[in-house]
Amino acid sequence: MTDPTIDLARQVNERCRLTGSFALRSGQGATTYFDKYLFEGDPAILREVVEQMVPLIPDGSEVLGGLELGGIPVATALSLATGLPAAFVRKEAKTYGTAKLAEGADIAGKRVLIVEDVITTGGQVVASTLELRRRGATIDDVLCVIDRTDGDHSKLDQISLQVRSLFTKADLGD
Repeated sequence: MTDPTIDLARQVNERCRLTGSFALRSGQGATTYFDKYLFEGDPAILREVVEQMVPLIPDGSEVLGGLELGGIPVATALSLATGLPAAFVRKEAKTYGTAKLAEGADIAGKRVLIVEDVITTGGQVVASTLELRRRGATIDDVLCVIDRTDGDHSKLDQISLQVRSLFTKADLGD
């Protein structure tokens, strides 16, 4: 990591690292939890995170697909920084109104970059990617702030997703 990235990792770690007993969405237990909403809600840190994520966006990306809930503020900030439109991806399609899975930018026929805050197992990324592909999106990459997989991208590899991350668990002292 470069010096600015090391400093940002320290800031994110200090701001967001909680210790205790936590149940993760994946069902796994953890003694360390990164409360990503603490950096996502801090405009100075979020701005710096986004500045350092912009170069990680693959060429040809047409839409930023922020996953509910944590990926949405990151995708919104990336959209503001890059001018790329954002789609806000629900965990499941609404059953009322327009019954959409993805709100905002149209994803059909577009090269969509999945945006997530933290990936632990990749389960939600896989589910959302498959649903978006069924709706006509082309998706080859996922960009996250924190990759907590310890390099095990097997679920994401199975659906041919390339993982790009600003930080790994190790970068944050885990």
